[in-house]
Amino acid sequence: MAEALATTIIAAPVEQVWSVLRDFNAMPDWNPAVTDSKVEDGRDADSVGCIRAFHLADGTFVRERLLELDDSRYVLRYNFETPAFPVQNYVAVLQLIPVTNGNTTFVRWHASFDEAAEDIGTYSALISNEVFANGLRALGEYVALQPAPPVADARWQGLRPAKVFTSSVIRAPLADVWAKMRDFAGMKHWHADIPSMAMIEGVRSDKVSGVRDFIFGDGQLHEQLTCLSDHDHAFRYRILKSPMPWLNYHAGARLFPLTDRDQTFAVWTADWTATPEDDLDLIPNVHENVFQKAFDTLDAQLKR
Repeated sequence: MAEALATTIIAAPVEQVWSVLRDFNAMPDWNPAVTDSKVEDGRDADSVGCIRAFHLADGTFVRERLLELDDSRYVLRYNFETPAFPVQNYVAVLQLIPVTNGNTTFVRWHASFDEAAEDIGTYSALISNEVFANGLRALGEYVALQPAPPVADARWQGLRPAKVFTSSVIRAPLADVWAKMRDFAGMKHWHADIPSMAMIEGVRSDKVSGVRDFIFGDGQLHEQLTCLSDHDHAFRYRILKSPMPWLNYHAGARLFPLTDRDQTFAVWTADWTATPEDDLDLIPNVHENVFQKAFDTLDAQLKR
């Protein structure tokens, strides 16, 4: 199976970008590669299952079916009904993630599909560069000219993805950032408040189930690695020992490449159980003094 991918940061809040992108029939407004568009059968453009029929600038006729529209997590998924290219099993997804460090928006446009044997690699590059990357560039330019929508009462419809949700751009290639972050015993090198850190019993730092022992401030913590993925550039862990007034603490981070600038978009989240009164201090402390401070240090160390 082949894949196509383009990502970028758009300098606008996620609500503003989503207000444009969620309209499945609006591509002619923001994408110069599309000359016209109509939703078939008179259906609404946010009706899942509807089909948009449109023409590309070169006259190619395309039909795409809306498979998923998620206002709570800013996701739009669709497939080809009448393909623009000679590929099969094409499914694409547009995903927005708010950047909490600056109130901008990370946009990821990804597709998976099957190419004929004689076309291997052809359409991955073409779709990534000519369709997705150019489309995201045009989307950013269009959004910059639109009035900002009213500020929503809550960024996330329903519950937040996690109690703490911290996201930031690190001005270095993903491989460089991941080389630092995947070392579960290496955070002492990129967080000033951690003077020492080591894996208990000397196990490797990439051993899932391994536990790191470290000092943070005046307290000692034990954290156990529960997931490590070189494919997704992600890890998760849980706290086994901590002086803080929480239970069932689980956290994790994931990195995404920024394909238009060879930098990295990083997301770090955490959940736990605590009293509402304790959370008034715990949530901002973890967000600012743990996750964002770590991202800022990595950015300062690695930026090019």
